[in-house]
Order: sequence, then C-alpha cells, then structure tokens
Amino acid sequence: MRRGNNIVKRIVWALAVLTLLCLCWSFAYLITTWCFHHIGIHVSGLLKQLTISLIGFILFGFIMYGVSRIGRFQEKQAEFFRPLITAMENMAQGNFNIDLSYYSEQNPSQEHPLGEIVESIKHMADELREMEQMRQEFISNVSHEIQSPLTSIRGFAIALQNNQLSKDERSHYLQIIETETMRLSKLSENLLKLTSLESDHPPFEPKNYRLDQQLRRVILACEPQWTNKNIDMDVSLSKTIINADEELMDQVWINLIHNSIKFTPEDGTISILINQDDEKVSVNIKDTGIGMTKEIQMHIFERFYKADQSRNRTSGGSGLGLSIVKKIIEMHHGTIQVASEPGNGTEFTVTLPKHE
Repeated sequence: MRRGNNIVKRIVWALAVLTLLCLCWSFAYLITTWCFHHIGIHVSGLLKQLTISLIGFILFGFIMYGVSRIGRFQEKQAEFFRPLITAMENMAQGNFNIDLSYYSEQNPSQEHPLGEIVESIKHMADELREMEQMRQEFISNVSHEIQSPLTSIRGFAIALQNNQLSKDERSHYLQIIETETMRLSKLSENLLKLTSLESDHPPFEPKNYRLDQQLRRVILACEPQWTNKNIDMDVSLSKTIINADEELMDQVWINLIHNSIKFTPEDGTISILINQDDEKVSVNIKDTGIGMTKEIQMHIFERFYKADQSRNRTSGGSGLGLSIVKKIIEMHHGTIQVASEPGNGTEFTVTLPKHE
C-alpha cells in the first residue's frame, strides 16, 4: 500500500514539473514574441527559439528555487516545532517527563510568544505530573487503608474458628472485628464526602444562621467523650450570625472538636472562642493536648496523612478528616491555621467571611 502511494506521488510530481515547464515555455514564447514585435526586430527562427528556451529555463529555475526555499523553510519550521509536538503527544499518553531543552539551547527571548508557550507547557507538564503522583499516592493510600482492616478482620475471623477460645477471648476478637468494620465504613463515608466536595457541582447551600448555637450543639453532642476524660471545656461564644452551609460546617466543628478531645489527656482543658468584626468571624479551638511538631503541621491537611502512625489501630483515624475540613472551609472562602508545639497543645483558627 505504501509503495503504491509512493508511485502515485512520483507520477503527480512528474506531471506537476511537466505542467510547470509547459507554462514557463508558453509564457516565455508570449514574452519573446511580444518584445520582438513591439521593438520591431526580425530574427531567425533559430535565434527566436533559443531566446524562448533561455527565458523559459530562467523562469523555471526561479520558480523551482522559490519552491525549494519554501520547502526548506517549512522543514525548518517543522523541525523547530517538532519537540513541542512530541512533548504534547507524550503528555496526551500520560508521560509528563517531557524534554524541551532544545529551546533553552536556542535561547528564545522570554518576551517572545514562543518562549511563553514553552514555559507554559513546562509548567503544565509539572502540574500534571504532580497531579498524577497525587493520584497514584491516593490510590496506594486507599488500598492500604482498606487492606489493613481487612487483613485484621480475616485474621481474627480465622482465630474465632478455634473452639478452644474462652468466652472473653471470643468477645474481644468480635469487638476488634466490629471496630475494624466501623473503620472501613468511616473510610468509605469520608471518601464519598471528599469525592462529592471535589466534584464540579458540590453540595453547597449557604444560609444565615447562628454560629454560636451550632458550636454549643456540637459541644453538647460530644459531652460523653470529654466528660469521660474529665476535660474542662472553656467556652466563650457570643451571638454570631454567618452565611454558610450549616450541614457542611457541622462536619468542620465535629472533626476539630473530636480531634481536640482525642489528643487531650485526662483533666486537660479545651477552650472554644468566637471573635468577630464587621467582615469576618474567627473560631479558636485550643487544647492542652500532646501538640505536634512544625513538620507535622505542614502535612496535617494532606489526604491520609497521620501524625501518629499508630493511630491505625488505636484511634481509627483514616487521615481524611482534616482534608475534608480544609476543603469545606475553602468552599466558604475561609482559611484554617494551626499553631502547636509538642507537649503544649494545639490551636486551630478558622476564619470565615460573615456574608457572601
């Protein structure tokens, strides 16, 4: 098939050259005849034919030279843009490790549009590579988070088949299986929440409501947890009205207050304070818990990040809670900050606009 195409191309090329020759000779004949007639010179047929041939060859040569120049220019342009095209093709196939060093060797001006295009493609490739790495890490973390409780459940299910187990041992194993099952359920729920929040049309229904009443309600809902640890709740909540999605903000306060209770030792203190002005509201949740290092603070809002790797079994955390909190706050055009030192507790500050 390819050989047949090459033959057709050669035939077309030969016909084009012959046609061009005929046109050049015809034009040379017309020019020569007009010039001799206009000047009034009478020459022999041989001289006239030689003149026509000379002019025809000159015309043909100029045209072929122009065509070759255009062809070389197009080849040069194609060669110049080939690295860009190759880079785009690689990116389309999921390979974001592109090489555009050819253009840095050419030293294009940064102000030149092509220089901006090259830099934009490099930046896009870096962003896509980072997103792909995050996707791979996300899949790996999800697989690990699912595999861990499943392995535990399977192990204890096998152990329960031993008829020589005591009643207490059997009850203990069943309790562990129930805990791991609940952890799987919580992980699934958080993944669905995160997927919903990051969709093109996340659930978001803001309205005016009393923030102070919402916080009091969440604190009372957590009362069994903080009373069991004899934690002193220092609460200062002035009347505050904000415009936000009340259901989503419930998740924010529940997560932050649960974390404070979880990592505050017995007889500790948790303080919750509202500050406000005409434009924004700040909620400070401060505890006297174990605290965290600067390095941990840099990563706590990342998906599946766990400051205490042993939390897998002891507290059932999936590492998604604070990611969901941060996403919800960003949806409200707010910010969340953390200040902490090991052994000196942790303070979260959530700042939200009063009205949108």
